[in-house]
Formats: sequence, structure tokens, C-alpha cells
Amino acid sequence: MKAVPVKLKNQAVYAFIDSQNLNLGVRDQGWKLDFARFRVYLKDKYKVSKVLLFIGYVAGNETLYTYLQEAGYLLIIKPTLSVFIGGKVIVKGNVDAELVLHSMIEFPNYDKAIIISGDGDFRCLVEYLKNKGKLGRLLIPNRRKYSRLLGEFREDMDFIEDNLRNKLSKQ
Repeated sequence: MKAVPVKLKNQAVYAFIDSQNLNLGVRDQGWKLDFARFRVYLKDKYKVSKVLLFIGYVAGNETLYTYLQEAGYLLIIKPTLSVFIGGKVIVKGNVDAELVLHSMIEFPNYDKAIIISGDGDFRCLVEYLKNKGKLGRLLIPNRRKYSRLLGEFREDMDFIEDNLRNKLSKQ
């Protein structure tokens, strides 16, 4: 009798993106990310089926939000505040709590999570996901600028670096 291979169910992989950390991390390397290409990259490389992008709301950026939705992102939009600091208007929209909250809301729905940020505020989330066997990867936008609080997860890290520039940059 021949052994019949057991079919494993396809794993549900979700990505949770700190958009500001991703955007600034890539720009600091001297290029701009093409978010539509990045969505395809996540699907092809990590088998991501659902991408939650956490972003602050800025009036006038509606075209950007539409573009991101059409590219396949589920947007979690947070209100922002404009703060006058050092003679400049700085727009602040901290999405950290929302990213953690939504990763827990969605917890029963995914097998693996890809966390895209180099922010050390996500250390507790990364640790929890790893301990529960649900951490897929920690995708760091900039190898030179990420929190060392994430250092213990080096074996779980991938980096968005210049070698991806041709594949993922805005043309």
C-alpha cells in the first residue's frame, strides 16, 4: 500500500505594518518605496494573504489612502495632531497601540504574523508572538536604524535593504 502524503492546510499569514517606520526607514536609505510592488513582494516572498497598514490621517492625503487600498492594503487610519516644535509643524500619529491591538484582534485568524517595523515598542508583541509560535518574521525597514530592544530576535529578522531597491523602489 502506498503512503498518501498528508496535505497541510495553507497557513494564513498576516502582515502588520507600521507605515511611518517603514516609509522613513526606506527613505533614510535614499529611495522611496513603491507600496504596490511591496504588497506583491509580501505575497510572493512571505505568502501574506492580508496586510494591515497602520497610518496617521492627514487631510489632503485621500488619494494616497485610495491608492494603498487599491494596492491591497487594509488601512487602519489613526487621527493625527499637528504640533509646533522648534519652529516647525510636526504631524504626530502614533499607531503603535493600534498595531498591537489589531494583531491581537486578528490572532485567531492567522497562523503566522509578519511585523514590519524597527520600533522597539513592538518588542513585547514580537516576544508574545514568538512564544505562541505565531511569529513569521520581523521585517526591519533599515538595518542601520532599528531599536536594539529587538536584538534578541535576530534569527527572526529580515531587512529591507538596498539589494531590494530595484525590485521595490518607486520608478
